[in-house]
Amino acid sequence: MDQKESEFVDRMGLVMERLGGGRTMGRLYAWLLICAPPDQSLTDLAAELGVSKTMVSTVARQLEAGGMIERVPTSAREHRYQVVREGWAQIMRGRLAGVESIVEALSLGLSIIGDDRTAQRALLKDTRDFFDFLVRDADQSLQRWEEYRKRLKDDDQDSG
Repeated sequence: MDQKESEFVDRMGLVMERLGGGRTMGRLYAWLLICAPPDQSLTDLAAELGVSKTMVSTVARQLEAGGMIERVPTSAREHRYQVVREGWAQIMRGRLAGVESIVEALSLGLSIIGDDRTAQRALLKDTRDFFDFLVRDADQSLQRWEEYRKRLKDDDQDSG
């Protein structure tokens, strides 16, 4: 990995760390975004990232479980991984499911609190409406992303 690639990989490590993942998770994902060939073995990843093969294996399993990378079939016994194109959208859909559970919990709160507690009802309703808005807006954004991505793909095919 050259100096510029290393800078990118390290920066993505910091980004992923800020998002709640580990630094190695971000570094591994970043390397898989730019490496050639686009699929790498655990041994290759450990060597490039300067971490243990055990660490790479653990992080790769986490990224695979999250839908960010996938194992590539090989004729050899080694595990090889590559980035999943829809990984970030999948992560967002998972997060939305979590936010939907917040909406459900707040709706339950509204159903059990009496009308005599107007200040609390208003606070609960406002909070629930905020999260409901986020879910609806994010869902629409993901739909628009799919449409946008299709248009870009169609434009690329038309110009190519």
